[in-house]
Amino acid sequence: MALGKAFAAGLNAFTPKVVEVAANTSSGNPGFAITGLADTALREARDRVRPAIVNSGKKFPELKVVVALAPANMPKTGPGYDLAMAVAIILANKEVSGEKAATTVFLGELGLDGAIRPVRGVLPCLLEARRAGFARAVVPTGNAAEAGLVSDIEINAADTLDQVCRWLDGDLALDSAPAQVEDADQSVPDLADVVGQAPARRALEIAAAGMHHVLMTGPPGIGKTMLARRLPGILPSLAGEESLEVTAIHSIAGTLPRSRPLIVEPPFIAPHHSVSVTALLGGGTGIAGPGAVSLAHRGVLFLDECAEMGAKALDALRQPLEEGEVRVSRRDGVATYPARIQLVLAANPCPCAPAHDVDCVCSVVARRRYLGRLSGPLMDRIDIRVRMNPPGNTALLTESGESSAAVRGRVVAARSAAVDRWSGHGWRSNAEVPGTVLRGEFRLAPAAMRPVELFLRDGRVTARGADRALRLSWTLADLRGAELPVEDDVAQALLFRDRGGVA
Repeated sequence: MALGKAFAAGLNAFTPKVVEVAANTSSGNPGFAITGLADTALREARDRVRPAIVNSGKKFPELKVVVALAPANMPKTGPGYDLAMAVAIILANKEVSGEKAATTVFLGELGLDGAIRPVRGVLPCLLEARRAGFARAVVPTGNAAEAGLVSDIEINAADTLDQVCRWLDGDLALDSAPAQVEDADQSVPDLADVVGQAPARRALEIAAAGMHHVLMTGPPGIGKTMLARRLPGILPSLAGEESLEVTAIHSIAGTLPRSRPLIVEPPFIAPHHSVSVTALLGGGTGIAGPGAVSLAHRGVLFLDECAEMGAKALDALRQPLEEGEVRVSRRDGVATYPARIQLVLAANPCPCAPAHDVDCVCSVVARRRYLGRLSGPLMDRIDIRVRMNPPGNTALLTESGESSAAVRGRVVAARSAAVDRWSGHGWRSNAEVPGTVLRGEFRLAPAAMRPVELFLRDGRVTARGADRALRLSWTLADLRGAELPVEDDVAQALLFRDRGGVA
């Protein structure tokens, strides 16, 4: 009987955990068993690990081999444990030195020829390995650039299992430097391309300054999509921890570009209007994977033609918008992913969607039914509603708006003011501040609160809507460079919620 031990790291949704991989060989009928709540891809590792070991010049024991993955009650998915299992079996066979293995995390999928292939989720796994006190990690060369984002842990990139075995014996030095990659083109269309639409441009600037949700309605071809796609260009770059968090989500989803291992700009996710609830929030068999809402974390989720979407998909956004996270229940447990997004909705005013309202052939009932998929509870969470009208011919020929760089300067200044104000509470934008704080510690003067009282008395705003209007008023004050919102800021914030965005 012999025992070998190595370490890997796995993900339970967005939560990484170091996994102990122990291989035991004993007398009995030859076989290979894996225990520890392994999924199908992991159970199939038996057919990958055996030939990989043999084709790497090592001997696979002709004994009963049991590989145990601990903790046993944690569901384990994917092929990322292959390399650690192979190392544990080789250690049990006493063919390599185990001195380094005790302080090393091994990540990677094995090919039948012993090649080590890239896997998902390397970044969050290495962050957990560093927190757990591991000194080094061995990763596939294809994940080297991503792994290099983690400091204070030695990164060793390998192409084959044979290289790892020689490294464990001290006969080979693995490349510890992250792979050199070229910067990907991250250019965003400029806001100056949009002519006219001054009210919508102003609304988008306010939304960017406070991370508020926006609904734009108007006839087709008016510039709704153009404006939305230029929103990331006026948003501030992601801070260090935010950047790592966003990168980790895209690494788990397998959407992290090889040429750009670190996401430093807010993501822009625009699913098709036929998107399902599962694709929007996340799902899949076993532990749910991240959906479009989580991929847009700290960025923009743009839903074009939102009135064409299913009512269930739209209403599923209510909880993530309120709490900033997604919780998806599946057979193997509840997956929780961050989802602090800025939602941008765009819709035509009616099904026929003519260029001019006077040409509409829809009945009043049809118009109301068309936008009726945007339920009251969802609309109550939309801070800014903009009704866009066709620009005049003169505007199209002569008018040129401000560039994204000019607008971004004001947005960054307003965001910095908000961060300084809320930093002691852990919030990074006005949209994240709870209403209890705005009505308590940061309560405005009675004169400034008068518009809110009037709207509440007339039933034109709900209690939630009043809180959201107060958040918007702080953003308006930040853009003016003022310390506190005044009555005009609060009144303007309430009007943004009452501007007839929905017919």
